Amino acid sequence: MKQKLSIVKIGGNVLENEIELDQFLLNFSKLEDPKILVHGGGKLATKLAAKLGIKSKMTSGRRITDAKSLEVITMVYGGLTNKNIVAKLQALGTNAIGLSGADGNTVQAHKRPVKEIDFGFVGDIDGINSELIDTLVEVKLTPVFCAITHNGKGQLLNTNADTIASELAIGMSHKYKTTLYYCFEKKGVLQDIENDDSVIIHIDTNNYNDLLGQNIISDGMLPKMQNCFHALQQNVDKVCIGNISMLETDSNLYTTITL
Repeated sequence: MKQKLSIVKIGGNVLENEIELDQFLLNFSKLEDPKILVHGGGKLATKLAAKLGIKSKMTSGRRITDAKSLEVITMVYGGLTNKNIVAKLQALGTNAIGLSGADGNTVQAHKRPVKEIDFGFVGDIDGINSELIDTLVEVKLTPVFCAITHNGKGQLLNTNADTIASELAIGMSHKYKTTLYYCFEKKGVLQDIENDDSVIIHIDTNNYNDLLGQNIISDGMLPKMQNCFHALQQNVDKVCIGNISMLETDSNLYTTITL
């Protein structure tokens, strides 16, 4: 039987709230090994860019990453945010190692082609180095990935953290029974966006189409759900969406997604 592996992606609203972040990391540290953490840091990057006089450009909620923005993102994601998380996890007894996709060639990507919009230095993932990641996991290290990849030609690329988490879960599924957790500020996928307790406990292919038809799943939740089903179709065991309490052993109020 395959060993279980948890891949957890932490959302920006949790990253920005120090109390929430500390509780999340405590919960994460209590998860059984092996585990992997993925984070972004877009809101923090936007704040630092503003302080430096660099205007952040967005379109439909997605960041346009020009050369100056990439410098800020690298500082925030790969530096301040990543190393703070690693240090906090060490204090909790989790032997974490901070990584970008360039480290150990762990996540390879290419610059997104220009179509209607030029997203700049944004990467779409080509593959992950599961062999090296497995080597880290086997020696009891917990990888902490920031949302930066590379193209193998010296160019760093800003890459969606949800997608990195999904591709890591897919890439590691050949050896492990992988569960993908998307941890953000809501308790799960909500039946009623105005009611934080209206969590849809289980979603599968059948009721997902119904939820789409009723417009219950829309806007920012759509790409997250697309990542979920893409992962499930590529041998990921299950995907869970919820807030920081989702990782607690006695928690049952979150959304589980299966095929």
